[in-house]
Amino acid sequence: MSKLSIQEEKELVSFIKDWLKSHGFTQKDLASELDVKSSRTSEISLKIKELYKKGGMFNIAKNLIKIEQKWINNIKNDYRDKTQTSPYNQLDIDSLVNQITRDTSE
Repeated sequence: MSKLSIQEEKELVSFIKDWLKSHGFTQKDLASELDVKSSRTSEISLKIKELYKKGGMFNIAKNLIKIEQKWINNIKNDYRDKTQTSPYNQLDIDSLVNQITRDTSE
């Protein structure tokens, strides 16, 4: 594949920054997903160029979509975990304390 032009690279970096911001993630999160040692823009850009060489814009898009799907699935799983109720909620504890109080006062 040919190389990314300077203009294409700038547009791609700008897109990625907006994309990260819209999902509430950082360059560090992206660097981690891309298996890049540094979260600096220059390092991420090098990885993007590498992806481009291996398959063009299609390969870049495919990798970013895969990352986005992983993030969305993690958000759904985190939400599901948070919405599950614990076996003892505050009302259960209050009723247990009241029952213990009644039992000990008799």
